Amino acid sequence: MRFLRPIRLMLLAFAISLIPASSYAGVFISVNFGPPVLPVYVQPVCPQPGLMWTPGYWAYGPDGYYWVPGAWVPAPYVGALWTPGYWGWGGGLYIWHPGYWGPHVGYYGGVNYGFGYMGIGFAGGVWHGGVFAYNAAIMHVGVGGGWGGNVVYRDETIIHNTTIINNNHVAYSGGPGGINHPMTAQERVYTNEPHVAATSFQTQHEQSARSDRTAYFNNNHGRPANVVASRPLQAENHPAPAARPSNANSLSRPGTNSSYHPPQNNSHPAPQTRPANNNNYNRPATTENRPAPQSHPQSHPAPQEHQKSEGHGGRGR
Repeated sequence: MRFLRPIRLMLLAFAISLIPASSYAGVFISVNFGPPVLPVYVQPVCPQPGLMWTPGYWAYGPDGYYWVPGAWVPAPYVGALWTPGYWGWGGGLYIWHPGYWGPHVGYYGGVNYGFGYMGIGFAGGVWHGGVFAYNAAIMHVGVGGGWGGNVVYRDETIIHNTTIINNNHVAYSGGPGGINHPMTAQERVYTNEPHVAATSFQTQHEQSARSDRTAYFNNNHGRPANVVASRPLQAENHPAPAARPSNANSLSRPGTNSSYHPPQNNSHPAPQTRPANNNNYNRPATTENRPAPQSHPQSHPAPQEHQKSEGHGGRGR
């Protein structure tokens, strides 16, 4: 079986070469079994304008996979949109691709995290005139005080156009049982744009979850007690990344292009229910009877975690 090892390493190297440089973090993480299914939870109400929703995800720590709660995060600069991180299959391993801030939402493996991140782009809102407008057809926002005018609108069409059905709540792309959504030409353009790494408060948020024993799948069996953060993360300002020429404008569509103008129907309150194809993401985790995760850390060979310094200087956790 020794002759298989060089082949495995070659496949891993090939998989890494396919990852855009902008998606690297300071630490490379790969695991030989996939993450658990995504928990089902209710998005907390956005307490104030200007906050961006960053969905929860399974990260990997010393005792296996652990849940990083979803959180409202102040945008680091005007026009910033968050592309979630995702686990992708490559070279016989599951590789973590960290999230980042950019002018558009890039590729995140087709994983349907819900709440605007329906697998393709982002349907939860747009930047318009220096103000972020929330799509109240899917985002849980307030409607009183400063939430009127151009801050809230409704657009259900974009939700249906950008949704990848994921009834099993699979948390990874590719591989056995994974989401099958190859990167589109538009997603490739957006993924290769200049990006800004997760803020230091986002990194601290992940580290806090890493040190929480109840966040680990081995202890919560896919039902973490803290599914979402109880309050927004702190603000951290960054300059917008320098733009470089691209054909993004010819490929843009609503939900991923920050220059998109939202519909002028601003009189609707936030909905009490979300579209039918996203109902699976609107029930508390404590009441959902989900199928057992496809992978159980205790029933597989010991995971291999590879860490090495990268020279890209991109995002870090």
